[in-house]
Amino acid sequence: MVTPESIRINIAQGLPASHLSVTGDDGTHFEAVIVSEAFSGKSRVQRHQLVYKALGDRMRAEIHALSMKTYTPQEWQSL
Repeated sequence: MVTPESIRINIAQGLPASHLSVTGDDGTHFEAVIVSEAFSGKSRVQRHQLVYKALGDRMRAEIHALSMKTYTPQEWQSL
């Protein structure tokens, strides 16, 4: 079964993040908040693509839905 922690670990291994949290309690729908310098200068679509790349085949095979909020460290500080 997919857990928020397993998703968090996969994202952290593939994408450097200064803040990363993943929630979800039904095993198929998850929400992630990711703060990474890698998002600087990237569009929202490009940011999501970086996260999908970090998750690899899990996005196609195991994770039904992942809602993401992606921020640069500067954006995160201004919230």
